[in-house]
Amino acid sequence: MKALRVAFCVLILLASVRFARAELQAEGTGTLSGAAAQLPQHQLSGGTGPTYTLDELERMALIGNPEIRVAAERLALTEAHVPSAGALDDPSFMYRGWQVPLSQPWNYNAAQNMFMVSQTLPGRGKRGLRNNVAQSDVAEAKAALDATRLNVRIGVRKAFYDLLRAEDGLRVHDQHIDIARQAVEAAKIKYVVGKVPQQDILKAEVSLTRLAEHLVRFEQDAELARARLNTLLGRNPRETINVSGHYGVLARLPSLEALEAAALQARPDLLQAQAAEDKSRQEQALAQKTYTPDFTLSAGYMLNPSGSEFRNNYMVEGSINLPWLNHRKHDAEIAESKAMVAEREAEVSAMRNAAFGQIQEVLVQAQAAQRLATIYHQSLRPQAEATLHSTVLAYENDRTEFLDLLDSQMTVIDLDLAYFQALADFEARLADLEFAVGVPIDQVQQQSPKVTQ
Repeated sequence: MKALRVAFCVLILLASVRFARAELQAEGTGTLSGAAAQLPQHQLSGGTGPTYTLDELERMALIGNPEIRVAAERLALTEAHVPSAGALDDPSFMYRGWQVPLSQPWNYNAAQNMFMVSQTLPGRGKRGLRNNVAQSDVAEAKAALDATRLNVRIGVRKAFYDLLRAEDGLRVHDQHIDIARQAVEAAKIKYVVGKVPQQDILKAEVSLTRLAEHLVRFEQDAELARARLNTLLGRNPRETINVSGHYGVLARLPSLEALEAAALQARPDLLQAQAAEDKSRQEQALAQKTYTPDFTLSAGYMLNPSGSEFRNNYMVEGSINLPWLNHRKHDAEIAESKAMVAEREAEVSAMRNAAFGQIQEVLVQAQAAQRLATIYHQSLRPQAEATLHSTVLAYENDRTEFLDLLDSQMTVIDLDLAYFQALADFEARLADLEFAVGVPIDQVQQQSPKVTQ
């Protein structure tokens, strides 16, 4: 980084005024203030932990996340119900001892002994509709599982880039902390020989304090991001972990139309709501089948009393329910099912409208974050580094003040940190856009040639 030129400048200055520094040491005034002198390099618990890329973390989360396992078990439970949904009711067996004499209750030879097996057969089409309802439940459970996976993946992406930004901030801190310390020492030396006022020393130490503030903030952000990552991976939040990767500020983003079309095909909560609507339609069709009667068929064997002309006999029996005589109940069921369909249709429409609004908002935010990161990269950071370079040259030739040099250095630091924050903000907005659409943005770009700047 060009800011390191400051170190070279300070070292020249220290050599030129070595005698003054010896005098300061003798008097005990050449050391830094307590807070500045004790400002450490950062030490993180994740420094010795394993390092993972974003793709590795996403794969680990999809395998180890407990919420995903719960959703997968719910799907398995729903799928296990499908075979029984359209199955027939259990057959029944009946025994009847008829006309057993009260005077001889043990004499079954004088009674009619009946053995019968019965089976209820639902009306035509009912079994298929029940199976369709169960299949709709499976579609809902699959969409719920996809939604959980999407939530976890987006959470991993955001935590990953939060950690990456924090580590970049700590790296900037490490690059500038030694330079800032040397600048304080140089200012004190010049102050002793009467070349700078005392306010230069105070302002230099304020710059060290600002770096200390950065250190605390970025260490906190890094530890919080590690805890979130470990939780999403299904691990102990205290485990050590590091990340490796880069920011992918895309040159172009997909068009709004392409994003909306992708959301209709892939967004899990929309698919889940659509599956719920399909289920309500199947339930409506099943409710309308209530006026289709069910049948019960029975067949059996009857043993008549001893001495009967035909002692061995068989019997058949059939019964049918009469739903037309209970029309108030069934009409109410049909009306309820129609209302349910209307309610689910309205819910799907509302969710689709909300999804389109969310996509529009996040796309605008992503475009703004992308432009801001581009401005930092192409304009602000090069301009600040050029200003620092010229200030260093001017300071070496005694054509500018020390505070100007210090201000230029702090400006470069602030812009570096702001640049990494802008990159992380763009990645966060890109993750929000992926959440709003339901699929990775690069897939949308591959599917549609239409993009917007």
